[in-house]
Amino acid sequence: QLTGKKNRFILLIIIFLFLNTISLKEKNVIFGNVEDIKVIGLENHLNESIKDKLSYLKNNRLFSINKEILKKQITNYNYIESFKVFKLYPDNLLLSLEQTKFLASTLRQNKKYLIGSNAKLIDFDLFSENKDLPMIYGNFQPEDFIILKKKINQSPIDFNNIKNFFFYPSLRWDIQNNNNIKIKLPYKNIDEALIKAKKIIDNNKTEINTIDLRIKNQIILTNE
Repeated sequence: QLTGKKNRFILLIIIFLFLNTISLKEKNVIFGNVEDIKVIGLENHLNESIKDKLSYLKNNRLFSINKEILKKQITNYNYIESFKVFKLYPDNLLLSLEQTKFLASTLRQNKKYLIGSNAKLIDFDLFSENKDLPMIYGNFQPEDFIILKKKINQSPIDFNNIKNFFFYPSLRWDIQNNNNIKIKLPYKNIDEALIKAKKIIDNNKTEINTIDLRIKNQIILTNE
């Protein structure tokens, strides 16, 4: 009896595989080949644009897609902070994308760019709704701005209350808040200078628009 049950079980498996093979052939499906690519996480038009650029992956073997090569292609999109790739067998490829956070804007050769939290320059025209970001003037490296922002975030100064940043060839920063008070920061000890600037802004009773902290152990307040 056990042998009979075992034989019937094997027969059912063979029939099941046979029927599925016929079904796949009828649908012209090759198991393991990419039939559909899904891109999620960004605005619809950006998802579709990236999907179109990756359409060459269709009909390639799903298991043979090199994630490192795909990573290099995705990182060419400066507005992407991170992404994940999911191979959904038998024939789907899913890309889940995370958009970088826009921190500020700047001009390079009369063209406007956004600065992302990934320290990359992003074409402003792709995301023109970001009009309330602070402006950065000067020939700076995005990585240097990210470092400054971290220092501001760790200080009592509110980053959201800053409307302009100025970077100088001496590698020094000035910041200007929404009340038009400009803080001239030193090259070193920026953390300490930010604390001093906040105390001056909160406690000063006279009208000032410039706090000069460039020289160590010296504070110059002016109303230029």
